[in-house]
Amino acid sequence: MPVKIVKLSEKDKQKAKKINEVLSEVGKVIVGQEKMVVSLLIGILTRGHILLEGVPGLAKTLSIKTLARTIQATFSRIQFTPDLLPADLIGTRIYNVKTGSFTVSFGPIFANIILADEINRAPAKVQSALLEAMQEKQVTIGDKTYPLEEPFIVLATQNPIETEGTYPLPEAQVDRFLMKVLIDYPDKDEEIEIINRMTTGKEIQVNKILKPKDILDMREIVDDIYVDEKIKYYVTDIVFATRRPEEYKIDLSHLIEYGASPRASISLINTAKANAFLNERGYVSPDDIKEIAYDVLRHRIILSYEAEAEEVTSDDIIKTILGKIRVP
Repeated sequence: MPVKIVKLSEKDKQKAKKINEVLSEVGKVIVGQEKMVVSLLIGILTRGHILLEGVPGLAKTLSIKTLARTIQATFSRIQFTPDLLPADLIGTRIYNVKTGSFTVSFGPIFANIILADEINRAPAKVQSALLEAMQEKQVTIGDKTYPLEEPFIVLATQNPIETEGTYPLPEAQVDRFLMKVLIDYPDKDEEIEIINRMTTGKEIQVNKILKPKDILDMREIVDDIYVDEKIKYYVTDIVFATRRPEEYKIDLSHLIEYGASPRASISLINTAKANAFLNERGYVSPDDIKEIAYDVLRHRIILSYEAEAEEVTSDDIIKTILGKIRVP
């Protein structure tokens, strides 16, 4: 039976070109972090939240801020600290003595793009309040629930080299991030270009390419991207190989404590759809799955003590699995 190929209409292709224009605009400011910006765009297109991990100074905050400017989205940066309270995040009720009534003061979570800077520095109560916002797209203040305006996305950062005074994210919360993106140092040429751009004392201006309504329209297109049954089986084979690798004749059982959850399968399909859209295609290919597999799976595979002792990483395991699972 021939594989059904769905082509994007010319109108939809123009929208895909627009989102790629956003990528170019951000590139006026950010040097050498295209993969990170693509991941942020995929998150916005799939209603997913992104966890960025990298040492300080790699333009994580600047990338997110610049992206918000190009799509004319409201932006909030929240610096997570050990003394942060849930009310500092979501807001609180304030009693008015004159009227004898309460009014609501909304917190910084009420924005389209939220930068949760150093998320692992906040205590459990704050992380729990953020979790409701991420999962339910709403927050509860007092006895009332308030919906968050779409598009809504949390882009959280954490520093991998400093653990003092931090609260490790619970596995349940980590699993709710669509992708975990590792940010690396730029190469020498890129660093020279960074110096050239950032030492002039002038702010680099970017054009406003999209509006939040455009993002919502693009999400509908991404939802309709075609996924063949063979691709779905390919995805489930990859995910099941993280849980029961011996069934796929992959010698990894001693290195994996827990495999990826069903949320991983959903995330692989959704991010692959967005990746196909960015490449102006109306269907998902195996290459789309391979491109996003590491970012979607690395935080969902819990390594065994033996793996840590042997310095085997989640990325090593994903590479092995992708090399063994038959591509449709």
